[in-house]
Amino acid sequence: MTNSSQQNNVRVPRRLLVTGGAGFIGSNFVHYWCENYPDDRVVVLDALTYAGNRHTLAALEKRPNFRFVEGNICDRALADRLLQAEKIDTVAHFAAESHVDRSILGPGAFVQTNVVGTFTLLEAFRQHCNTLSFIPPVDGGDRGGVFLHVSTDEVYGSLGPNDPAFTETTPYAPNSPYSASKAGSDHLVRAYHHTYGLPTIITNCSNNYGPYQFPEKLIPLMCINALIGKNLPVYGDGQNVRDWLFVIDHCRALDVVIHRGKPGETYNIGGNNEVKNIDLVKTLCQLMDELAPDLPVRPCSNLISFVKDRPGHDRRYAINSTKLKTQLGWTPSVTVEEGLRKTVAWYLTHRDWWEPLLSEEYQAYYRQVYVS
Repeated sequence: MTNSSQQNNVRVPRRLLVTGGAGFIGSNFVHYWCENYPDDRVVVLDALTYAGNRHTLAALEKRPNFRFVEGNICDRALADRLLQAEKIDTVAHFAAESHVDRSILGPGAFVQTNVVGTFTLLEAFRQHCNTLSFIPPVDGGDRGGVFLHVSTDEVYGSLGPNDPAFTETTPYAPNSPYSASKAGSDHLVRAYHHTYGLPTIITNCSNNYGPYQFPEKLIPLMCINALIGKNLPVYGDGQNVRDWLFVIDHCRALDVVIHRGKPGETYNIGGNNEVKNIDLVKTLCQLMDELAPDLPVRPCSNLISFVKDRPGHDRRYAINSTKLKTQLGWTPSVTVEEGLRKTVAWYLTHRDWWEPLLSEEYQAYYRQVYVS
């Protein structure tokens, strides 16, 4: 792991507000941060919507430097209270509506959470910054307080098969209500740095995977459906390409950005693992056949079924992380083969985590999206 304490042997403890910290990437980040920086104060703010799961953070609840607060990022009064009472110097902003399919069915929630919610946090943090006293001294390489906005590669739109990967200067061209709402929030974050001098940093990441991911997303959906003997639905012809990033590698990157990133900058975070959806599903099937002893259907590939493509389905995403590598020294450490094996093993041994999530609401959503 690369961080300022290793390079300079001096590190000022931070006081973090992590929004969306009970969600997939947020919860992995919280676990990572508490393990690596036990002296830091970590306050999680999460509305516990369908994709937020407080049980994911249960092991941290008794830590003296950890606090969980159930609440909405659109609640300005709550944001003000938390920033001031907890003397927050670092905001790690993960909270977002994040599933493209749900944004097609109901875009309003995406605009409210992703745009209005981010605006609310920025305004609260701007007022908080006016006190100035909350910023820790710049020492040992630390750059002081920061508002880290965690975004997506989907804001850049879709790539052709031979197009170069997205860079930080790629023009925005979002194609779904989800990616449009994230693009809007990115623009707000950038504007608050250039207009008000707020110490903001934006990261745009490729598709994440790993433990604690809600069952609606592709990889857990395939793992769980294979375990319960349901069809493995693949959109269209299955030739859509995604760059897959293991979630712990993402957390490592965010660590480096928080400690050494430059305010006002954007950093792309990719896994260097471009895979066609159908090839990814076939790899997951092979791993399930190998690792799961009591599958209802074997081989798993017999469950693969092609379903009607979703509207506006981007053909290919790919991230160029050269800036992050050359300026901050980060590279992904987990290959997609290693990461998928770890992820499949996690879902096999954590039925107690994902089985309660297969609610009637989830089943109704599933039928609406995948059953014609």
